[in-house]
Amino acid sequence: MEDNFIENWDLFLAPYEQAVEELKLKLKNIRKEYRTLHRHTPIEFVTGRVKTRESILEKMEMREIEPEDMLIGVQDIAGIRIMCQFVEDIYEVAELIKKRTDFKVLLIRDYIHHHKPSGYRSYHMVIEYPVQRAKNVESVIVEVQIRTLAMNFWATIEHSLNYKYQGEYPNHILERLERASEAAFMLDQEMSEIREEIREATQFFEQRYEDPDTAINKGNYEVNQ
Repeated sequence: MEDNFIENWDLFLAPYEQAVEELKLKLKNIRKEYRTLHRHTPIEFVTGRVKTRESILEKMEMREIEPEDMLIGVQDIAGIRIMCQFVEDIYEVAELIKKRTDFKVLLIRDYIHHHKPSGYRSYHMVIEYPVQRAKNVESVIVEVQIRTLAMNFWATIEHSLNYKYQGEYPNHILERLERASEAAFMLDQEMSEIREEIREATQFFEQRYEDPDTAINKGNYEVNQ
């Protein structure tokens, strides 16, 4: 697909890159606030990325999206991924995001309660985020994905397979993906059953390492977070 409908791709993608960096910082600060208050944080860690020009064009060609429909058809030019320990944490994070006043939630897709036929589970939110540029404010669309570590493991494998099969999986692969998805979800459910014990153990560990008398290799521990 021709890319000349965007005059300067670096300039076009710049506000998306800024939005991702700002959102990552804000979400990490939420996690820090929970930990400072010695509360279980629903956010395990946060990652983000901006699609490359090549990736945007590839998706447009695959889905037959016309250039004038790009901003509607490609809603994940900027993407934020939030990892959680428990399924319950996902919905707590979603509520935190809904209550924010610094951006607007446009769309919610709950693929946990209504998973895709392939077995894909995740919680998606499409937000409109205002970016303060040098001379103006430019609003961009950002897709936020919230999932557990088990969901993310499955999604990573499925994403790799999708490059090979382009979504047209042989039946035996599709059946295995579905079984693996159910196994991952069962793992999440089992972890939810003992989440209070896990939370107490995590809080004990974190508080212990805040004590300078027991903070052996504390610096290394914090860096690894």
